[in-house]
Amino acid sequence: MTTTARSWSEMFGASERLSIDPAFAELRREQSLRRVRLPYGEPAWLVTRYEDAKVVLGDPRFSRAAARGRDEPRTRFHVGSPGSLLHHDPPEHSRLRRLVAKAFTARRVEGLRPRAQQIADQLIDRMMAQGPPAELVEDFALPLPITVICELLGVPVEDRVDFRLWSDAFLSTTRFTPDQVTEYVGRMREYMAGLIAEHRETPRDDLIGALVTARDEQDRLSEEELLAMAEGILVAGHETTASQIPNFVYTLLTHPEQLAALRADPGLIPQAVEELMRYVPLGGGAGSARYALEDVELGGVTVRAGEPVVVALQSANRDESIYTHPDTLDLHRQEASHVGFGHGPHHCLGAQLARMELQVALGALLRRLPGLRFAGTEQDIVWKTGTATRGPARLPITWDRP
Repeated sequence: MTTTARSWSEMFGASERLSIDPAFAELRREQSLRRVRLPYGEPAWLVTRYEDAKVVLGDPRFSRAAARGRDEPRTRFHVGSPGSLLHHDPPEHSRLRRLVAKAFTARRVEGLRPRAQQIADQLIDRMMAQGPPAELVEDFALPLPITVICELLGVPVEDRVDFRLWSDAFLSTTRFTPDQVTEYVGRMREYMAGLIAEHRETPRDDLIGALVTARDEQDRLSEEELLAMAEGILVAGHETTASQIPNFVYTLLTHPEQLAALRADPGLIPQAVEELMRYVPLGGGAGSARYALEDVELGGVTVRAGEPVVVALQSANRDESIYTHPDTLDLHRQEASHVGFGHGPHHCLGAQLARMELQVALGALLRRLPGLRFAGTEQDIVWKTGTATRGPARLPITWDRP
């Protein structure tokens, strides 16, 4: 086993659109764990296999809280607030997660589906009124999840231009300088602190209001945890879905047989969302580092106590030992669940909300825009660069007029 850490860019290069580097498959076959150096932080073990990924993400011997005070391996400059859910282990993590989990249960999310459907239809009404072509990202993929999460949290949706910029800085790898990241993240903190103050002055029945009550009347979280929770939900609550909607549309348009199957059977949409979550790599790097609390045997390697491990979810979701023909998109696939939303205690809090929004988005687009296709060619698509999430920044689309 090689223990010399190689840089991420040396091993994999830059992420190209939605492609997955063949080097991941080679690592899965030959050496499950590899020493790697991400753009920031100390060297780490890189996990590429599905089963190893589930151990690192779910086993209490691997800790997120142990990253505090360490120069943790990461792909972006900003490390986030120490009060964030992502920086805690159970039981502290469980305490914080319980405060907001009820807003994201399957039952509560289903209650939000009619409103999400209404928003999606209104956006498509506007697109159709203006006539094709349209720009999928700005006209549909961004405003849908932003509106839903703003209404859920209690954030004015008209401020979305500002917090969109701040979110971009929060997730920046190379798009912004470290000084710009610090400035914009600071502005987001000031904005959220102001919203929390407004909720204290005028109580409201939304998620920020519930968190303020938990802070002020029940002393169940600190002020820093309250602020970090609101920031994290706002960023994560729209960015991932806003990226995956155009990612999914692009993937379906470049897999016409699968698109035809989905058009022929709209009841396949929930299953299609799961397969697309497995198949489409949202990130180009590795997830948040976990630190071994003791020596752990993993993938034939001893990870020593105190060593960080990072997981390449995009590789785990293409593991040939788990999935038949993993590099093939198959909307009828009936195999192991993917790890696109993570695994273990830090499994994505908003996974049910994201699923519902993605189902609504795909259903509305395919139902209401017959003949949905690229406007122009694939070369007209502008892809995001310098950020932790992959996907089109601009995706022109057209459809058949009635």
